[in-house]
Amino acid sequence: MRVLLTGHLGYLGTVMAPVLTAAGHDVVGLDSGLYSTCVLGPAVHDPKAVALDLRDVQPEHVAGFDAVIHLAALSNDPLGSLDPEITYAINHRASTRLAQLAKDAGVRRFLYASTCSVYGASGGDLLVNEDAPLRPVTPYAESKVRVEDDLLRLADDDFSPVFLRNATAFGFSPRLRADIVLNNLVGHAILTNTVKVLSDGTPWRPLVHARDIAAAFSEALNAPRDAVHGKAFNVGTEANNLRVSEIAQAVVDAVPGADLLITGEAGADPRSYRVDFSRIRAALPGFACAWSVPAGARELADAYRRHHLTEADFEQRFTRLARLAARRADGTLGPDLRPIAP
Repeated sequence: MRVLLTGHLGYLGTVMAPVLTAAGHDVVGLDSGLYSTCVLGPAVHDPKAVALDLRDVQPEHVAGFDAVIHLAALSNDPLGSLDPEITYAINHRASTRLAQLAKDAGVRRFLYASTCSVYGASGGDLLVNEDAPLRPVTPYAESKVRVEDDLLRLADDDFSPVFLRNATAFGFSPRLRADIVLNNLVGHAILTNTVKVLSDGTPWRPLVHARDIAAAFSEALNAPRDAVHGKAFNVGTEANNLRVSEIAQAVVDAVPGADLLITGEAGADPRSYRVDFSRIRAALPGFACAWSVPAGARELADAYRRHHLTEADFEQRFTRLARLAARRADGTLGPDLRPIAP
């Protein structure tokens, strides 16, 4: 297929683009480049692309594609809360507009990167499936719920939206993110020899490796229409439903000598949920998660050491809020998060 991949210069997109290319697809990227230089390790070979803010997409940018994979978003809960209006403008309204333009252009399949954060306040130990009540607790998660609703209204015989609700991502990507739980804890363990959990460690989190997310999207791209049309799929595996304390212990095991500190603070983050992933296994029999959390912790620890991760880069270049603040300060990013040409 000829595939438009939005957000190809992000944490997930950098991993997904080569997976799709290796599967034989003609991949074209679309990204504003907010994090294009946030690379750890050797230079990245990106696909051909259009440099464009999602809010500025025009009909010609989606013409001639068989499918759209839509990853581009302000993908961080604290970032969304910092300026909810920009979050809704990009994550909700621009995403729905992209889908409408794609439908008008004859794109037949639209894979949307949603999130398991839509279940945010579910609580309890029971597994939640795709039919569970949605209880988003942040503008980021709320925007995902709104887009799912909008895309479902666009679905028809010629336009098939698919909602892939990713668990919390982890694992090494050349365009690293340090502000997601496992990546963050491993970084602190390597740089400070301490794994600090700012809670009592009991909340549940579902995790999934970036490469397993890429594999899920690749399978959904090729799946029979009836198997995926207008459906939501949790992306991950029950084996990676872990309490925060268990995630932290995996990090300690991956970084010998690191100390585990569970503070017991009453955190402001109310999310706690375990997720059922049986639907995606049934619909996409070629998909199975290959990565466990302990394996991902070891991968990250090795990559951080091999590529000489520094505390400054960890705290600034690879942390979304800090990176955007720095770009605003140096004049390369406007207050609306549109890049400013030098």
